[in-house]
Amino acid sequence: MRKEKQKLLVLSLLGLVSVNLAAQQKVKKDTVKGIDEVVVTALGIKRHDKALGYVAEKVGSATFEETQNNNWAQSMEGKVAGLKVQTAGAGPLGTARITLRGEKSIMMDHNYALIVVDGVPMGNSTTGTDTPAYGAGSGGDVPIDMGNGLNSINPDDIESVTVLKGASAAALYGSRAANGALMITTKSGKSKNGKLNVIFNSYSSFDTVLKWPDWQYEYGQGTLAKNKAGEFYYSYGLSADGVSTGGTSSAFGPKFAGQYYFQYDPTQQGQSLARQLWRPYEDNIKGFWRTGSTYSNSISVESSNEKTSFRTSLTYLNNEWMMPNTGFDRFNFALSFAHQLTKKLKISTKFSYNTTTSDNLPATGYNNQSISYFMIFQNPNVDLEWYKPVWKYGQEQVDQIHPFSSYIDNPYLIAYEMLNGVKKKTITGNITADYQFNNNFSLMLRSGVEILNETRTTRRPWSSANYLKGYYREQFIKNHEYNNDLLFSYKIDLNKFSFSASAGGSMRYNEYVMNDYQAIGLKTAGEYSLTNALSIPVKYPVPRDKQVESVYGLFTAGYDNKVFVDITGRNDWSSTLPKANRSFFYPSVSTSFILSDIFNLKSDQLNFWKLRGSWAKVGIDSDPYLLDNYYTASNITGSVISPTTFNNPTLKPEKNTNIEAGMDFSLFKSRLNFNFTAYQNVSENQIIPVSLPFESGFSKRVINAGKIRNRGLELSVDAYPVKSKNFSWKIGGNWSTNENRVMSVPDGFDGIVSNVGGVVFYKMEVGGSLGDMYGYKLLRSPDGKVVYRDGLTEIPAGIEKVGNAFPKWRAGLQNDFKIKNFTISFSFDGQYGGIAYSQSHHKMSEQGKLKSTLPGRDNPGGMIIGDGVVQNPDGSYSTNTKAVTVSSYYADYYRRANVETNSFSTDFIKLRDARISYSFSKETIQSLGLEDLTLAVFGKNLWMWTKFPMFDPEVATLDNATITPGVEMGQLPTARTVGFQLNLKF
Repeated sequence: MRKEKQKLLVLSLLGLVSVNLAAQQKVKKDTVKGIDEVVVTALGIKRHDKALGYVAEKVGSATFEETQNNNWAQSMEGKVAGLKVQTAGAGPLGTARITLRGEKSIMMDHNYALIVVDGVPMGNSTTGTDTPAYGAGSGGDVPIDMGNGLNSINPDDIESVTVLKGASAAALYGSRAANGALMITTKSGKSKNGKLNVIFNSYSSFDTVLKWPDWQYEYGQGTLAKNKAGEFYYSYGLSADGVSTGGTSSAFGPKFAGQYYFQYDPTQQGQSLARQLWRPYEDNIKGFWRTGSTYSNSISVESSNEKTSFRTSLTYLNNEWMMPNTGFDRFNFALSFAHQLTKKLKISTKFSYNTTTSDNLPATGYNNQSISYFMIFQNPNVDLEWYKPVWKYGQEQVDQIHPFSSYIDNPYLIAYEMLNGVKKKTITGNITADYQFNNNFSLMLRSGVEILNETRTTRRPWSSANYLKGYYREQFIKNHEYNNDLLFSYKIDLNKFSFSASAGGSMRYNEYVMNDYQAIGLKTAGEYSLTNALSIPVKYPVPRDKQVESVYGLFTAGYDNKVFVDITGRNDWSSTLPKANRSFFYPSVSTSFILSDIFNLKSDQLNFWKLRGSWAKVGIDSDPYLLDNYYTASNITGSVISPTTFNNPTLKPEKNTNIEAGMDFSLFKSRLNFNFTAYQNVSENQIIPVSLPFESGFSKRVINAGKIRNRGLELSVDAYPVKSKNFSWKIGGNWSTNENRVMSVPDGFDGIVSNVGGVVFYKMEVGGSLGDMYGYKLLRSPDGKVVYRDGLTEIPAGIEKVGNAFPKWRAGLQNDFKIKNFTISFSFDGQYGGIAYSQSHHKMSEQGKLKSTLPGRDNPGGMIIGDGVVQNPDGSYSTNTKAVTVSSYYADYYRRANVETNSFSTDFIKLRDARISYSFSKETIQSLGLEDLTLAVFGKNLWMWTKFPMFDPEVATLDNATITPGVEMGQLPTARTVGFQLNLKF
């Protein structure tokens, strides 16, 4: 008997898209139906997925709304095969490095996916602080994550994100889309019969540290010093017990056993008058951190009818991060309006305004002015409370309290005086006119703009380790990008054949300039202004303009809705290339076959079977100002610095050739959907810097050379194992692997692409891979035993390959359960096969701060014998018997240059997010005038399994503006988040 019932439809095709909605329908039995999904492709053109010869994976709005992130892109982690969202672990803004299908370019910054918002590409550039990640003792400053364009996008305004992974999918967007593209469609207003809808979303979340290093609190500060009686002792300054041992950063001092020593006394701000209990302070690092909080409230109003759609939204977010006195405020305003002016003409516009403001963002990197540096150097016997007064008696703003070393800045000075402020205003928008001449012929004209104006301030007080007389800096960044597109389209259906053709052109202009004013040394302590500079402030103007003009075309043919072919072509003229090579053309071809229709294979078991393939070639231009040599400003007023890189006036564009093929299946009435893709990408003529001999007067020159190949597989599946009236279960998973191979390198090239801290070298050799990490390793005998000399490890003659920064494969798993009005969802993801070097591990181990440095300390005299062999004069090997102090042993074994002993697997499994929500029935909320009321609790990074010893295996280094995977250089803790959510719809 047929009856009316509430059904849950699952709109799913090929495992690409899943959308849940409640709908009234008449049914005979419980089924799930497959529907041909419409996705947004290049230039904002909407296409039926079945017609595409490449993967276009769509992520719905729920992904971004249900577990809020400060950077919305992190919500996609583990949910899209082949996509990696990497941050530097450098604070609350979380600038994201988004890559698709591995690394294609030797230059780390040239591997990012293009971000496109409502058909208009974003510049999404990042301006660094012009400081390296490793800078201890150099007297310089520290990197700071100030965020990028992605941070300005409000997750509540996102309707969907379509991920175009290969060059074929993004061929019409040109050079910047060679690494794939993320097509963001923002909400435009949906309501029935012109009804006005008001939607209110409120989020409150709280952050705690996910994982800590394994610190030891059994031994205190010291270096195995002994008193006259031959006993280990400690003394802060010269005392009756002996000479001072309180000036070291090492923790190889006496064991905590109830003894008393002369120690630091905060009331005296010096040595205690009497001996104090020798004890550990186990909360002296963790206690500095707090529970962070984020509060976000968003309200939107929307309405639509046959001719007009309208939506506007306001969102305010306040973040207080886990480090004291850090965080940011963000305000978003968005407006979407579309109107059918006449039967033929439609005008639409989208506009957004964002402000991000912070009085202080945390610094990262291994440098005196980062809190990471303090955590490394803090000793077990030092109370955190001793630092809280910040300033010495009568020396406010003049001389800080840092009683154990003038190189270690007070943590509260770092948090409350070393401020890194930012005020960022971003405007993005576009206006589009669509004119339909007739049923076949149309014209689209679109103009888009992205305007970023940013002011940064940096304050360093007197007595800071790197700036004894203080420091003040102001940066003014102007980054404006203008995109204009014109597209003619024609389509016609002739019996079983369908044809469409589009042709158009675009012009992109990017105007960038950064004015940097630095006052090195302040006349008056505590007064931060350029007029307070000890000498005339130095100005460093940095321009970086670029223009690209393009024409392009797309031809599509289909037969009987079963066979489809796409052909594209594009020609670019780039201002960054020489006149002779400025013009370059690149094409693409893709096709799809609906085999289930061609061979009439449809049944209850097999609903859909598609075969697809594509080929594309993309040209890639260079960064600006690589053709001629330019002088740069010096910190001596009126002088300049000669260039160290010899630029190339005959540069050619890079070439990127992509081939992919795959199949999509939908089985058992679309309850099981499977997607498989194999691809190959070859990048040639890469624009890279190579080393020059010093006598040439330059350190590097820019050339075209090198050939990189990427091959990979991607699998994704979604299934509905259970579906009934009161209970449903949907499960989805993905797995991807990428093999990167260096096919050729330039003649005379030493292979060194880049390095971090002068220790970890990224080296490129034929047969190797991008991401190969080189450095010094342990020297071993033929049978694999460590070789020692005089009790310490033997140092090898040169660097060797230690491993690769990128994993062999990644995978994700998502589950969604609906039990009556409750929805429970959670997702896991993980990776296998990569490594990362840890500077923090090196320094903490060298100084005896970790539990891994405890073995041998109870030995007589604190002596230890390394497990290995020594080489005899005749070349044979015998067991090592030479004892050395544990302090010298660990300092040598984990020395900074030993990349092998300080590198660890980055394998992990994370409970990435989880959510439990309850939606009240319409009968319950109708009396309140509500259409929807949902309450939820959610979490992110709730649990993690890994053997990586520091904060997080998903580690990378912020080196100036470059996010470099594979190296931990002063990483900040990762947050575990628990939050609450309220959604109202009127």
